[in-house]
Amino acid sequence: MEGQRGGSSSGSYSQIPVRTGMGSVNSPAVSVRLEAYDIGEKKCISDVRRTFCLFVTFDLLFVTMLWIIELNVNGGIQNRLEQEVLHYDYHASFFDIFLLAVFRFAVLILAYAVCKLRHWWAIAITTAVSCAFLIAKVILSKLLSQGAFGYLLPIISFVLAWIETWLLDFKVLPQEIEDENRHQSIIDTSRAPLLGPGPLSDGQFYSPPESLAGSPILNMEGFLGPPALCY
Repeated sequence: MEGQRGGSSSGSYSQIPVRTGMGSVNSPAVSVRLEAYDIGEKKCISDVRRTFCLFVTFDLLFVTMLWIIELNVNGGIQNRLEQEVLHYDYHASFFDIFLLAVFRFAVLILAYAVCKLRHWWAIAITTAVSCAFLIAKVILSKLLSQGAFGYLLPIISFVLAWIETWLLDFKVLPQEIEDENRHQSIIDTSRAPLLGPGPLSDGQFYSPPESLAGSPILNMEGFLGPPALCY
């Protein structure tokens, strides 16, 4: 009798479901992703911003190289430096185009590498100043009569300024905003339960076995009572 009772009790209790944390299944993957983003945040500068700063440096070095080639071709570096720097003439000198590249480099590196600015106003200033100066230089100066470099330096300087604007406005700032939003969404997901409790099915409810007529039942004190009578 007691064996039957014990068997029925264990069988009925085995139907009670044991809930475990469903979110703990994916918690290792979430922690790995969070660690990856934390490592990215520890970087001094993002990859796309570093690429932009490298291109700004390339802008300065490329214009400087072209200007040195122009000095060497047109009479030697020392003589041309004296004419273009010491005896500066707006209508015939390329020295101001070199200074314009230095101005772009200084402002952009200070704003986007040192201060890590997340706005386009600094590149808007450098591009506007570069375009206005170069257009005025081409119209008012006599550079076009000085050979190939009279065309090459203004055009290359103009194009590089606009490439820098395109890189920052369409690559750097949108990519950094997207990475920041993705990081924030992963943090929010890790804090909230990944999977909510699902709907309970009929098999998840515990129902005690029905007592049969004439079988002994337990009273409140745990002793066998008289069998139930059927009328």
